This record gives sequence, C-alpha cells and structure tokens, in this order.
Amino acid sequence: MLEIENATKNFGSVIAVNDVSLKVERGDLIGVMGPNGAGKTTLLSLIDGTNPLSSGRISFFNQNITGHGAAFCARSGIGRTFQIPKPFEHMSVYENVLVSAIYAGGQSTGQAHDTALQVLDFTKLSDRGNQISGGLTLLQRKRLELARALSGRPKLLLLDEIAAGLTDLELAELLDVVRQISGNGMTIIWIEHVVHALTSLANRLIVIDFGSKIADGPTEEVINSDAVKQVYLGVD
Repeated sequence: MLEIENATKNFGSVIAVNDVSLKVERGDLIGVMGPNGAGKTTLLSLIDGTNPLSSGRISFFNQNITGHGAAFCARSGIGRTFQIPKPFEHMSVYENVLVSAIYAGGQSTGQAHDTALQVLDFTKLSDRGNQISGGLTLLQRKRLELARALSGRPKLLLLDEIAAGLTDLELAELLDVVRQISGNGMTIIWIEHVVHALTSLANRLIVIDFGSKIADGPTEEVINSDAVKQVYLGVD
C-alpha cells in the first residue's frame, strides 16, 4: 500500500529523518514511538506531502507521490491530523468538515454534505455542527481533527498525538473512536507519547531515534526490546 524507500529530510545541517525505509500493508495499525525531536512528525509530513524529501522515494498504491505536495497526497487518499488541532476557527464544525470533504475528498457539494453529516455522527460531533469551532474544548477539537481527516475518505490515516492533553476518560472515548476506525479496515500510522494508548491498539510498532528507525516489529516484541528500553525509556 505505502512504501517508503531511504527517506531523508534535512533542515540545513540538521538531519530530521535519516534514510528511513518502511512498508505498510492494508489494514495495518502502526504505532510510531520515539523521544521528542526524534523526527516522527517530520516523517508524517513527508508521507502526506507537507514537506518535500531531501532524498528518497515514497509510493502509494504503486504510484510515485514523491514531491507532489499535500493537496495531491490528500486527493490520492492520505488523511492527516496534527498534534495541535488546526480548525478554521471562525467557521462552524460542519463547515470545517464540509471543506475537507470537498477539497481533500474531491466530492460534489451534495456528496460532501452527506459525508459531513455521517462523519460528524461517527465522531460524536453532530450536536456541535453549528457551533463555531474556535469555541470547542480540547477533546472536541481532537474529534474535529479526526472528522476532517475522515471526511476526505482516506485510504491511509496519519494520526499525530491525538491523545496528548486529554484526561483518562477523554482518552478512553477517543481510543474507542480509533478502534472503530481501525475495525472498519482503515490503515493507520499513529504517533503517540501516551505509550499505553498506543500499545493497546497497535499491531506493529516502529521506534525512531535521531531520525533513524531503530526498531520495527510486532508491538509486544518491540516494546520489550533492549533498543526501546535503552533509548526511549532510558533504562538498560
């Protein structure tokens, strides 16, 4: 489905992503772990076209998407949420989702309207549809991030720290939504610092440190590996 070959991203003299290769199959729920500044978010930005690669290649369903930009990647079926929710704050919740359905999903106005209503219902935001998004709580903003990503009808969903800042109850509610998304067959790559949230759902873990991939495999195997204990958890 997705193949990353020797992806590297430099910001001046800083190597944010260093020669990372990765294959993702349909239906995977892949967790990405690593210390702050390890290059995790940059990796997602390479996949969704937000940042161009310095070198390497990315293909999606055997189509080379390297260098095509975020709009092309969204239309190709890659959806994305961000660490800090970025809604159009002066637009309603419904309008935020509608815009994504039209411009990311390429849907007609009628189709986009139906999609927006379905996604708002799925993410439990139907009662907030007419509310200006700038007035939402953090949990509601996280749900709106998901709703906007899903309204583009992606084949691959990239999640960036959707659990950050939530209470235990709010986290449980959001995890239930992610569980349902995965259960419906969506392929997910998920960055998360709330380790127990990630390990409760991911069937595969990738660990990145200083821009390089240092571990990749089944969740339980990776979380108990020496590399993770030493580099991520700081213990031998």
